Amino acid sequence: MTNPSIAASAVKRLLSLDVVRGITICFMIMVNNNGGPGSWGFMNHAQWNGLTPTDLVFPTFVFVMGVSIVFAAEARLAKGAVKAQLAKHTVIRAVVLICLGIIVNSFPFFRLDHMRFYGVLQRIGICYLVVGLFYLYDRRAWTKVVALVVALVGYWVLVRWVPVPGWGTPGQDLPFLDVNRNLVSWIDQHLFPYHLYLYPPDHNVRDPEGMLSNLPAFGTALMGALAGIWLRSTRAVSTKTLGLLAGCVASLAIGYVWSLEFPLNKNMWTSSFVLVAGGYSLALLTFCYWAVEQMNWRKGWTYVWIVFGSNAIAAYMFSELVPGILYNIHVDAGPWRRQTLLEALASPLHHIPDPGWAAFSYSVSFAAFCFIPVWVLYRRKIFLKV
Repeated sequence: MTNPSIAASAVKRLLSLDVVRGITICFMIMVNNNGGPGSWGFMNHAQWNGLTPTDLVFPTFVFVMGVSIVFAAEARLAKGAVKAQLAKHTVIRAVVLICLGIIVNSFPFFRLDHMRFYGVLQRIGICYLVVGLFYLYDRRAWTKVVALVVALVGYWVLVRWVPVPGWGTPGQDLPFLDVNRNLVSWIDQHLFPYHLYLYPPDHNVRDPEGMLSNLPAFGTALMGALAGIWLRSTRAVSTKTLGLLAGCVASLAIGYVWSLEFPLNKNMWTSSFVLVAGGYSLALLTFCYWAVEQMNWRKGWTYVWIVFGSNAIAAYMFSELVPGILYNIHVDAGPWRRQTLLEALASPLHHIPDPGWAAFSYSVSFAAFCFIPVWVLYRRKIFLKV
C-alpha cells in the first residue's frame, strides 16, 4: 500500500467512518449487555479458541481508532499544529482513556485491593498512544506494514516457542495456547496477580486484555491506520473502495490460513485473530464507504449510527456505569422479597417465552436506552472528546 501525496485542501470529515464507529459501539453495548445465559451463541464470546461475531466488536473499535488517528492528525497538521503539540495531546488523551477504563472497572465500589488495571478503554488508550505517536512522526505507509508484520510475527514467536517459566515449552511440555499456562498469563500473574479480570483464589488467573497481548493489538490499530492512509490519498473513490475490498480479502485469507497453526483466540489476541478480525473490519468499512461516499446513500439509515459514533466513548461509559448503579439499588418485589432496580426494569421481558428472544430484547432495549443521552448531546451539537 503506497502513500501518495495528501491533498492540501481542508480535511473533509469521512461520514462513513462515523457510521462504522456508531455501528461498532452500538453492538458493543448490546453484547456487553446480552441478557444473560439465555442469550444466543453469537451474542457471546468464544470460550477460548474460536470466533463468534461478538469477538469482532472490540477489535473493530480499535481498527476504527487507527483510521481516525490518520484523519485527526492530518486535520490538525493542516491547521498548522506542530508535532510537539499533537504528541502532548496524544499522551494526555491516552492517559485519560486509561484512567476512564480503571474507573469503569472499579465502579461503584473502587476496591483498591482488587482493582482491575487492564480493560477495554485501557487497551484503546495504549494502542492510541503507540500508534498515534508512530504515525505522527512517520506518516509513510510502508513503515506501518513493516511494524504490522513485526508485531504479529514477533508475538507468534514469543507465544509459540518461548518457554514459560515453571511450565515449559508450549507444544512440548504443555498444550499450545493452554488456558492458564501461557506466556501472556505468566507475565500478568507476576505483574498484577490481584488486579486481573480473574484473580486468586480463582484457579484461572488471567486477563483478556493482558500486557503482552497489547503487542498484536497494536497490529489491529496499524491495520486501521493503513486503511486511513489509503482513504486519505488522492485516488478516486471507486479505486479506494476496491482497495479496501482487496485488503479485506487478503487479510481474511492470510488470517484463516495462519489460524491452522496459530488458532483464532480473542482472549490472547492471537496474530491470526488480528488478521481475521481486521478483515471483517475492512469488510464493514468497505460497505459503509461504498454506500455513503461512493453511492451517496446518506439519508435515513445512517442517522442512528452517526449519533452513536459522534459520542462513542460517552455512549460506552454510560452503558458501563448505569448498570452498576441500577444493580445496587434494591426495590420491593412482593412480600419478603427484594430485587435490584435493574431486574425490576427488565421484568416485563420475562413474559417472552423464548429465552433467546427475551435476552435479545433486553440487549436492544438497553442499547436504545443508551441512545437517548447521546442523541440529546448530538441534537445540542455537543461532542465529548477525551
